Amino acid sequence: MFLTPSKVKGSSLQVNIYAAITVFLAYTMIFGFRKSFTVATFDGITVAGYSYKTLLVISQVLGYMLAKFYGIKYIAELKRTGRASVIILLTGIAWFSWLGFALVPVPYNIVFLFINGFPLGMLWGVVFSYIEGRRGTDFIGATLAVSFIFASGFVRTAGGWLMLKFGVTEFWVPFFTGLLFAAPLLLFLYLMEKIPPPDAEDIADRTARVPMSKIQRRAFVRAFLPGIAACILIYTFATIFRDIRDNFGAEMWKEMGFINQPAIFSKTETPITLIILVLIGSMVMIRNSYKALLTAHIFIGIGFLFAGLSTLLFIQGSLSAIWWMTIVGLGLYMVYIPFNAVFFERLIATFKYAGNVGFLIYLADSFGYIGSVGVLLSKEVFKVKLNWVAFFSDSVMVLSVVGLLLTVFSAWYFKWKYKQHQSVL
Repeated sequence: MFLTPSKVKGSSLQVNIYAAITVFLAYTMIFGFRKSFTVATFDGITVAGYSYKTLLVISQVLGYMLAKFYGIKYIAELKRTGRASVIILLTGIAWFSWLGFALVPVPYNIVFLFINGFPLGMLWGVVFSYIEGRRGTDFIGATLAVSFIFASGFVRTAGGWLMLKFGVTEFWVPFFTGLLFAAPLLLFLYLMEKIPPPDAEDIADRTARVPMSKIQRRAFVRAFLPGIAACILIYTFATIFRDIRDNFGAEMWKEMGFINQPAIFSKTETPITLIILVLIGSMVMIRNSYKALLTAHIFIGIGFLFAGLSTLLFIQGSLSAIWWMTIVGLGLYMVYIPFNAVFFERLIATFKYAGNVGFLIYLADSFGYIGSVGVLLSKEVFKVKLNWVAFFSDSVMVLSVVGLLLTVFSAWYFKWKYKQHQSVL
């Protein structure tokens, strides 16, 4: 279905830079099929007394959540052939779900958000499989991970532009946004197929990355259960509040007086993208994977501090809305991004465990999306009337304290586990 081109050649640095740019652009295009609907607020539309937009978000996140649970097995066992065809198939299903969303009337079109979410939920692991297990994975993975920070703002800006400049309705915006991103996606997939596999030095430094059987997955979890449990809790908190900020950003900006300003999304997300890329990408300079793993904990802890302190200043009136949304977003992504880019990569390399990063990312993601769905369902089932800004700010204050304590425990646990590991070598 998709011809495999010859692999690019060059120095390790050249290959890493090529891979970083390619996967960043490819996943940015993939994001164009997911989030553009969040630029619309669907004001005044309810279904059986429930917020229509919240039901749309819940439907899509349910699809994402189930994809993450299925991905624990699927991504862990993924072979390294035919991946581009898989991406095209899954993205195509997601795109045509938006056609159904536009053509089918409310409330029956809600189901198409689920159909959209499930295939897209599989794609992160497929794309990450192109780049894991390299000495440059920290930099490449950081570039890939920040793509969805940048893409989140970029895609919503594109959707808002279609609405304002061409009069595209709220229901057609997702389909036409996908149309804008379709051809570039094919180009970047072709370029991504040219990324060569890890070389011998990569394998010696980072451990060979192989599909994992059910028995191997269970053995890994048992070996590191307390630390993995703490990481999943941290990641769940980060996922919940990243999703709230992402999915209901339009409502939050509206509550703070920013109306019909689609560029505001890119204005806040672009600096976050650049800062996270520098912070996480710089970890490529730490050759010792154990030290890099502890450094990732430091970044996560600082992220919680940023989120909590900026929110406290905003509540007190000492920080403007734009600065708050930027800094709290930076803090949340400092927690969220390491797990999607370097944390599990360095965990495997530290303990020389045969496996792959996709399994661990999807294990954490599955619980993270349970948290997101739980918050959204609770809001609707219990008829909680939320001011999104107040709810988000109050909750982030609690999240920051609990998350910081969990991060300290996780760092202590893996430090203790590493000493045990070294004593038997």
